[in-house]
Amino acid sequence: MHDTTLLQLFTQDIDAAQRLLELIDAEFAALGERDLPRLESLLGEKQPLLAQLAQHGSERSQLLASLQLSADRAGLEALASRSSQGAELLARSDELGELLESCQTANLRNGRIIRANQTSVSSVLGILRGGSDTPGLYDSRGSTARIATQRPLSQA
Repeated sequence: MHDTTLLQLFTQDIDAAQRLLELIDAEFAALGERDLPRLESLLGEKQPLLAQLAQHGSERSQLLASLQLSADRAGLEALASRSSQGAELLARSDELGELLESCQTANLRNGRIIRANQTSVSSVLGILRGGSDTPGLYDSRGSTARIATQRPLSQA
């Protein structure tokens, strides 16, 4: 009974993780195009999948704990050893693990793009606002000129 429930949770989570990976890849394309409405839409689609994965992970842990097994690979292997569906349980667990690892790798890639874009936008805003990140100027002797105040580009 418990093994069947676990198998169903794994199957549902594999489907959710595959969909999540598709959304993360679509997010990558939208980041490249800087398509903010599409990014918002993708975020809305990702949130329920993430909630489902978290909930099912918790349910799997509780199910193993109710059988007095640890909520890790060792506990799952112990359950699989006394189940007729043990091999399939382990195979589904491995498949889900690989999918979640792919999701994490793709999400890290997207995070790097977001950080690079934030840095770029921040730099441009600093220049437009006349911030202190403006490059120094040189005087006729080749040393750094002392400019009393930095002016925003709109006042230059």
